[in-house]
Amino acid sequence: MPQITDSIDVEAPISAVYGLWTQFERFPEFMGGVESITQQSDDRLHWVVSVAGVEREFDAEITEQHPDERVAWRSVDGETHAGVVTFHRLDDATTRVNVQIDWKPQGVVEAAGALLQIDDAQVGKDLKRFKELAEGVSPTQAADAGWDGDIERPADATGR
Repeated sequence: MPQITDSIDVEAPISAVYGLWTQFERFPEFMGGVESITQQSDDRLHWVVSVAGVEREFDAEITEQHPDERVAWRSVDGETHAGVVTFHRLDDATTRVNVQIDWKPQGVVEAAGALLQIDDAQVGKDLKRFKELAEGVSPTQAADAGWDGDIERPADATGR
């Protein structure tokens, strides 16, 4: 299963960066191929994505979430993927965002894309767009709009 890892430093306080990231329905603003995300509950998301012109839908669950620290998820149907995003305070005005995604390509086009590391390049582009978005939003607005609840990883969880 391919794994993608990347990171970026964002010139914004950690609470603002984390708050913006937890506004999942805004992901299409910076993630290529994401058509929409609907947050169905605190820990359940419905994704609609378009990969190489093919639209897919799947549900994912948030398996762990701690304010200003991390968000981890895994798919529960359709696509096979899991990941974690961690947030690290570098100073009062700078946050490092680390992303790790494990996924199983579906079909020949996605398998070829994984071999050519096209998906790695896409994640890098998405992080750059997220950085631009986060640095252009008022820190108070981003922090206030995000969710600051806590989701503990179940003891028997095998996902991220």
